[in-house]
Amino acid sequence: VQLQASGGGLVQPGGSLRLSCAASGFTLDDYAIGWFRQASGKVREGVSWISNSDPSVYYADSVKGRFTISRDNAKNTVYLQMNSLKPEDTAVYYCATSSENVGSYYPPSRLLPALYDYWGQGTQVTVSS
Repeated sequence: VQLQASGGGLVQPGGSLRLSCAASGFTLDDYAIGWFRQASGKVREGVSWISNSDPSVYYADSVKGRFTISRDNAKNTVYLQMNSLKPEDTAVYYCATSSENVGSYYPPSRLLPALYDYWGQGTQVTVSS
């Protein structure tokens, strides 16, 4: 199981970025995916989650209404569209999946990093003027 996050960069406040999480070695549509971020000196936090079917989605309060998670199973890729970016969104962003059925957990718990055991390399997002 390999995941690779990409699409980060430097953007001004109020700008947008779209992150991609590409899977290799497995079929992504069998797995739920979570997006996480870790700012310098802070703990890793969950941002958004999408189920492997339906699809059901969930967002952290800090990004609700600004970020949109989606998946394209034909391309084996999950996306995180980030709009109205703020300086506090600056972090390394990671995608991850789990061998557990994370969808069975109470929704806020689906963003707990400890539930995920397969992590991609992160992509840096910097929001600054």
